[in-house]
Amino acid sequence: MDHWLPTLPWWTFVVRGAIAYVGLLALMRMAGRHSFGEMSAFDIIVLVLVGGTLRAAIVGEDNSLCGAFIGVATVLMIDRLFAWAATRSPAFNRLVEGKPTTLVRDGQLLQDELRRHDVPMPAFERSLRKRGVVDARDVAEARLEPNGKITVIRQSDTRG
Repeated sequence: MDHWLPTLPWWTFVVRGAIAYVGLLALMRMAGRHSFGEMSAFDIIVLVLVGGTLRAAIVGEDNSLCGAFIGVATVLMIDRLFAWAATRSPAFNRLVEGKPTTLVRDGQLLQDELRRHDVPMPAFERSLRKRGVVDARDVAEARLEPNGKITVIRQSDTRG
């Protein structure tokens, strides 16, 4: 029966889960991570390591089933709360999600923006090819969206 009930008060898992969620969100924003839009091997490694590391931050030494569920439920509830708030407040949404970044404007590749957001040229070129574009000069606008994906509007799409 010891493995069912937590060894700490239930509210400690709630507080620790909330702090872990908000803290990780802040760290990801400071690190410039939009999201894991198109996950590379590096992104998967980061995701696994962060998850494993934060497990201890949320449940500590507690090995109970109930403590783990309280921690996970807290993270899920805070995620829903943030999603609810982001849909109702554009300012909160920008704070949490970030803003899109223009990578190509009127056929001009903005190399500094690619570097600033750590978008390797081969990955950017793959995004163009997925949309049937061979050369950035054929792009009216390409943006790195807050979700990590690159959206592309071709020059021909803007001419009507």
